[in-house]
Amino acid sequence: MSTTSERRREPRLSYNWPIWFAQDASEELSQGQMVDVSSRGAAFTCYADEHCPHPGQYVTARFSIPQYGPDDSFDMVDFIRSGHVCRVEGVNSALRRIAIQFTEALPFCPGARRNDTPHVPAAREFEPTFP
Repeated sequence: MSTTSERRREPRLSYNWPIWFAQDASEELSQGQMVDVSSRGAAFTCYADEHCPHPGQYVTARFSIPQYGPDDSFDMVDFIRSGHVCRVEGVNSALRRIAIQFTEALPFCPGARRNDTPHVPAAREFEPTFP
């Protein structure tokens, strides 16, 4: 039986897409694979090599995520966010899962269901004024 409690404040978007990261934006970027993302943080996998971040390290990440519209359409939105590594877990001998907490939250909640977004009323239809 698990006694751990869920500490997440919002749902996360499970998402497999590239993420680029480095300790400093001026350094060469390493590529990882996004696992999930919320407005306050992200988790991704990367190779367990010398470029892999460690707990407490400050990193800058570049990634794209979908922002859904009211009609189930979406646009890809690009972000650059910095934050600290709050967890590193071994996936296997070659991969690690990294969790980072952003210093600046995203402007929307990527994991919120589309039905949870505020409803925008449709434009009113007008009758034509010509005969």
